[in-house]
Amino acid sequence: MEVMCGRFAVTTDPALLAEKIKAIDEATGAAPRADEPNYNVAPTATIATVVSRHTEPDDVATRRVRLMRWGLVPPWVKPGPDGAPDTKGPLLINARSEKLASSPAFRGSAKSKRCLVPMDGWYEWRANPGSALGKKTAKTPFFMHRGDGDMLFMAGLWSVWKPAKEADPLLSCTIITTDAVGELAEIHDRMPLILTEDDWDAWLNPDAALDPELLAQAPDVRGIELREISTLVNSVRNNGPELLEPAQPQPEQIRLL
Repeated sequence: MEVMCGRFAVTTDPALLAEKIKAIDEATGAAPRADEPNYNVAPTATIATVVSRHTEPDDVATRRVRLMRWGLVPPWVKPGPDGAPDTKGPLLINARSEKLASSPAFRGSAKSKRCLVPMDGWYEWRANPGSALGKKTAKTPFFMHRGDGDMLFMAGLWSVWKPAKEADPLLSCTIITTDAVGELAEIHDRMPLILTEDDWDAWLNPDAALDPELLAQAPDVRGIELREISTLVNSVRNNGPELLEPAQPQPEQIRLL
């Protein structure tokens, strides 16, 4: 099956996020802005992430909320004629947990540039049973979220890409995926790697090597709910709270004899 997570929702302002998790807010006032609710976050969008970095080499690393482009650009990517990253092939919006250490695109970031990607929940599409062979498979969208309305924090990686010409460096990130568990496996075989607050510091620590156990553990899906939603989410042009509403039941069809 195709890689997921390819779309999600986030409605918490970065300043409020920083206050909630006791982090330094480096996002407010940065460009492009990401302080408006986004119910249909798509690849290349600017999103708020959480990192842990030093201000001085010998001080204690602190949590920071930073804006990044969703779709990791490895530092070795060359600039194109327009000065932007010359990326070919699919965007690196996801990284498979089992390949971080071996993938040239991710292994450098996995050593010391690990992040959290906060979100309200993510979208996934389930192939409808009985779809005709040889035709485009019809799919039903679902929204996965915490039942108590609290935020989810997904494991991610980030990178700094510096253009050849004088310009601000590009910060970009990817979301790590793992095998889906429980009911979520009935929607898709992969899911984002959810990290609980107990694991945040170990994951973000820039001075510690990647802990394989954090990648190998099954995600904690207690409290995760899923609901079928309308196909409005299929188009990135749609972006509003109506995307999260339960799908309306189809009217009963009456067959005239």
